[in-house]
Amino acid sequence: MARFTLPRDLYFGENALTELRNLKGTRAIIVVGGGSMKKFGFLNKVETYLQEAGMETLVFEGVEPDPSVETVMRGAEAMRRFNPDWIVSIGGGSPIDAAKAMWVFYEHPEATFEEIAKPFNIPVLRNKARFVAIPSTSGTATEVTAFSVITDYKTQIKYPLADFEITPDVAIVDPALAYTMPKELTAHTGMDALAHATEAYVAVNRSDFSDPLALKAIRMIKDNLVKSYHGDKEARNKMHIAQCLAGMAFSNALLGIVHSMAHKSGAVFHIPHGCLNAIYLPVVIDYNRKVCADRYAEIARSIDLPGATNDELTDAFRDFCTGLNDQLNIPQSLSEYGIAEEMFLGNVDRISANAVLDACTGCNPRETGVKEFKTLYTAAFYGTKVSF
Repeated sequence: MARFTLPRDLYFGENALTELRNLKGTRAIIVVGGGSMKKFGFLNKVETYLQEAGMETLVFEGVEPDPSVETVMRGAEAMRRFNPDWIVSIGGGSPIDAAKAMWVFYEHPEATFEEIAKPFNIPVLRNKARFVAIPSTSGTATEVTAFSVITDYKTQIKYPLADFEITPDVAIVDPALAYTMPKELTAHTGMDALAHATEAYVAVNRSDFSDPLALKAIRMIKDNLVKSYHGDKEARNKMHIAQCLAGMAFSNALLGIVHSMAHKSGAVFHIPHGCLNAIYLPVVIDYNRKVCADRYAEIARSIDLPGATNDELTDAFRDFCTGLNDQLNIPQSLSEYGIAEEMFLGNVDRISANAVLDACTGCNPRETGVKEFKTLYTAAFYGTKVSF
């Protein structure tokens, strides 16, 4: 038996944010990151709509780009003092991910981070509050997923929390928020979405329910990412939908070692998550093709790439990914990004060992151990081709 879980309600399109007026409750805490949502007026709109719904509001702001365990605990304490029946998070993946983890500790203050970091080990939620997620970036799709990524800065490890309990109750996908993204963020989040959809399509937990969502997302990304990067408003709208479809796919099919590698190296090298996924994706395609070239070939066919055989089509899809990196001004390797060889060599053993333990590794179509991860990281650093 398998499971397929999505938010109960998803509101999308222009002015979808106004749906907040229809929530029923007494108190709502709003979790945000930096100042962009305030700068562009969206935080004020959220507060106003919730107050029009008859709710008292409290804003918890300042969630960092890679949310920390400490920030999560501070937010949970604020929630316990305020006692909200709605948790509303607006912004990029970071504040929404942080708010999901805060939700757990709000309802279960006795829990420990070590316990909830174990895959599918989060206790039952919705005893005190329900959750609304409002994304401002077009990549993480955390508004529809069972995942949250939290960083332990003491160990320099990103931990993906995974449990259907933290799937939001309501997702609001309003393209107006995505229009404010700068070019680099548009590029990184777009490639993050491509990695999500690609990994979902080849993951061991893929299904007839997740496959169509993944393929549709990849098609929309092919048609719209570069145009979105150059500021096309309609393409931004389409990318906001595409990343959400990719999220629906991977939240249920799960991911693979592109994300394992990014989770375990991001906090060490201080490279944005989507940029790391863009660098690692072609490397992992060449590694996984030993066991699932037919799946990569199906992706290539679905987006009209050339090739007569599975190998030719897989090559075409890999080259499509590297071509997007070029068009989006994303480096093709860690060294090209600017990571010093000394820093890489001093950390590769540690991040390889940590990647084996990542929650995403078990769903990769090809089994991967420390030795294989080290070889993959090395290829990604030097920009060499994987052929093993």
